Amino acid sequence: MKIRHTLLLMLAPVLLMACNQQPDHAAAPDAATSATPAQTAPAAPADAAPFGDAAAPTDPQAESPAANSNPVVAPQGPAPVAGTDYVEIQGGQPFANASGQIEVAEVFAYWCGHCASFEPLINAWKARLPGDVNFVALPAVFDERDNFPRAFFASETMGTLARTHDATFNAIHIEKKLRPNADAAAIAAFYGTLGIDQQRFTSTMQSFAVNANLGRARQFATRSGVDATPTIIVNGKYRVVSGRSLEDILRVTDHLVAMERAAQ
Repeated sequence: MKIRHTLLLMLAPVLLMACNQQPDHAAAPDAATSATPAQTAPAAPADAAPFGDAAAPTDPQAESPAANSNPVVAPQGPAPVAGTDYVEIQGGQPFANASGQIEVAEVFAYWCGHCASFEPLINAWKARLPGDVNFVALPAVFDERDNFPRAFFASETMGTLARTHDATFNAIHIEKKLRPNADAAAIAAFYGTLGIDQQRFTSTMQSFAVNANLGRARQFATRSGVDATPTIIVNGKYRVVSGRSLEDILRVTDHLVAMERAAQ
């Protein structure tokens, strides 16, 4: 697999683009910054662009779909094949269950290299979504020792995801300021450099709200059959299978959204 970083991290097609295991928390400090090729993106050149615009960061949960006036556009490419491009989830339910909207949930992991490469594509794709689609970003809760899901939900609770989300991908995969298996103190210290109150953030990571969200995210991923990242779930009904490329995941997603729209 070969991934070239350009201004938007253009990607070559690959098979089974997914991560399913965080780097070992027991690894020695010098080894902790290195994961297997399936877990982290290749080192970026010095002029590589970050995952988000530092001057105008995007919050994955901030924009209300109702405020989006983009027109509905017909999906491109061949129609997806059940069992090959996507799996129907028996008894599945959306995570947020927003009435009258089609939910697209991305289960991701900050330490996952494929998720880092997917993020610029997701950001561009979200910007074109019509108002009847509700995008939800959810961290994968595969390991209780993984502090990044807590960091995500703590930042969401504090209303600071616009500052931390893309910056966390940058810190792990480009700037190497955070280890893929960073502890809570290291994450809080890094978020402090972004202007986040470290004491409040550390406290929020252990809050009832964050624990509740971790439980909901874990249950959603389990009932949706998620075992790797990134994984897209459409309206709780369809799980997109890792495609030939990351772009192919979005092609299939567009068709499944159109299917749900036609069924309503």
